[in-house]
Amino acid sequence: MVVAVPGHRRRVLTTAAALLLPLIAEARCDLLPRQQAVDQPQRLVAPEDLVRLRDIGLPDGSILGWPSPLGLSPDGTRAAFVISRADLDTNRYCRGLAVIDIKPAAAPRLLDEGGDPILSVGVYRGLFARTGFPQVVTPLWSPDGRWIAYLRRDRGTTQLWLVALAGGPGRPLTRSAVDVERFAWLSDGTGLVFASRPGTLAERSAADREARRGFHYDERFVPSMGNGPQPSASTPLEYFKIGLADRELSPASASERERISAEGVPGVPPDPRADAPDGRRAWTERQSSSPLGPLVLRATAASGATVTCPPSACLGKIVGMWWLPGGGPLLFLQREGWARGEMALYRWTPGAGPPKRVFATTDILDGCLLFAAQLVCTREAATVPRRLVILDPRTGQSRLLYDPNPEFSRLRLGRVVRLFWKNDLGLEARGDLVLPPGYRPGTRLPLIVTQYFSNGFLRGATGDEYPIHAFAARGFAVLSIERPPFFAAANPALKTYEDLNAANARGWSERRSLLSAVTKGVQRVIDLGIADPARIGITGLSDGASTVAFALINTDRFAAAAMSSCCIEPWTVMTVVGPAYADRMRALGYPPATASDRSFWAPASIAQNAAAIDTPLLMQLADDEYLTSLEAFTALREHGKPVDMYVFPGEHHIKWQPAHRLAIYARNLDWFGFWLAGRIDPDPEKREEFARWQAMRDRRDRARIKQ
Repeated sequence: MVVAVPGHRRRVLTTAAALLLPLIAEARCDLLPRQQAVDQPQRLVAPEDLVRLRDIGLPDGSILGWPSPLGLSPDGTRAAFVISRADLDTNRYCRGLAVIDIKPAAAPRLLDEGGDPILSVGVYRGLFARTGFPQVVTPLWSPDGRWIAYLRRDRGTTQLWLVALAGGPGRPLTRSAVDVERFAWLSDGTGLVFASRPGTLAERSAADREARRGFHYDERFVPSMGNGPQPSASTPLEYFKIGLADRELSPASASERERISAEGVPGVPPDPRADAPDGRRAWTERQSSSPLGPLVLRATAASGATVTCPPSACLGKIVGMWWLPGGGPLLFLQREGWARGEMALYRWTPGAGPPKRVFATTDILDGCLLFAAQLVCTREAATVPRRLVILDPRTGQSRLLYDPNPEFSRLRLGRVVRLFWKNDLGLEARGDLVLPPGYRPGTRLPLIVTQYFSNGFLRGATGDEYPIHAFAARGFAVLSIERPPFFAAANPALKTYEDLNAANARGWSERRSLLSAVTKGVQRVIDLGIADPARIGITGLSDGASTVAFALINTDRFAAAAMSSCCIEPWTVMTVVGPAYADRMRALGYPPATASDRSFWAPASIAQNAAAIDTPLLMQLADDEYLTSLEAFTALREHGKPVDMYVFPGEHHIKWQPAHRLAIYARNLDWFGFWLAGRIDPDPEKREEFARWQAMRDRRDRARIKQ
């Protein structure tokens, strides 16, 4: 559940977050790694190792389809990127703009340092919301290759910055009172066009005036997020251009606006397409009117005729496509196989037969750009954090261009095994089973389930709160699950997302499908002789948290649980998330707040099932979401159930502050260590916490004896 923050409330939260980030302490960390000693001994993974990884692009590689974090120079010999690393001492991030030579390959160099993460803004029910998810920043080169422009956030505002390739510190090109959101270079390189929303200034003033006479409570409100209206997503973008030499600002023309949509839009791109210099095109389109219907690949042949890629080769989800130079064939990269667990690269000459598969891998390739006749991509695997590679589309071979985390190779990781299964509906699911280093076959282990995507480096599951390899280092087996397709996706008669959501909600069909996928996967690990059936934990954020709640009510499989967000409850959904959300839930078939419909809520409400739930539950929640948990938390507490909750200030749906991420990692390790393995950390700072958990265990055990 993601909602927005009202303008006046957002300013308060921004101030609160700033207080959490020391104003006098600058973040200091090695953005570019130093040479590692080859004889350095190996050790086990610690939570700090995962928090402090250097990131190029998003920290969560399991979610694909974002813009590339790489900006390719006009001559194709260099790439620019923003690199980021958490600094736990200051609770900030080190960030810098780096450039790397591709041909010939050389180590990267930093051109600019500074700035804060830019948090993505989503649109939910007509309102803006900061999600806590970092925005991908794609640097763009000037047409002559002398300058690099990128978005940088300082002191609460995102501006357009300019950096010279020759060196010297970057400087802000804009002085906007509101965030610069999009930009592109003018074709002649004399300036840039950018977009922002100046209208928000007038909206903030109007909100301040309304506050003097009281806010009208309406669909603008989301009470869990604050005590005033949320900012409207209807505020239009306005487009400007700024000269490189004179810094003069003027409105952008219609043709100049089009350059932003064609070249520099940060955010989720449309379905992939590729245009060749000779006029050939390639694109994807839906085979049906369902928004979840399969995509078909079409392209124009040299003759000008439109050709459809045969389904035998194009059944997956295409994530990138490129025409090779000199009139060469089309390259396309797609996710395919069981539960789309592989990435495969194809070469195709439309009109000259079916595509040829060059190679396939379970690694994640993302952000690929074509230079000369090769691809430069980010690549990561279950045990290998993201790196930059060069991929040869003729042979499928790749070579390392840059490893931002060479220290990680000195950490001792366990083996990862990919498992495949189907749920009760026959939908494909898969999971990555992570075993502790030195695991002895035949040993039964406590198992922790993470959700709900499992792709690329297994860092902390979706939302990055459950440190998978650190769990394994503590002796747990971990099953990182990739969810099956939506229950409603198989019905081609459903034409809109609202129809699909209603079908998923009817009879809790989607929740039942997901729980079936989880329990079937867990049974696989039990049947392999690895998981101890009496010591299994489950975790989740967002949709994964909903699966956790459903599991606590509908199965006794799990001995401990942890949530990062919560909950879908009778009173909560109709009140705490505001009138707009309540109206939407009513449209999906949920009963009103005044209805006492226990039969509807029986399969899904923690509050109404609290008396029967004995599974220890840890909630670690953002301060702009925790109110949605109170109905469930209070019911569990009133029934004396083992439940504990922590609230993190200045956070959103995705928790972004380094100190919070480490605290969440550490507490999840302690929680599952206590409930699944009987461990108590002797650290004096944790004495009170473990004493509270021990009291919960004693109270539960006494209650069980009385039954």
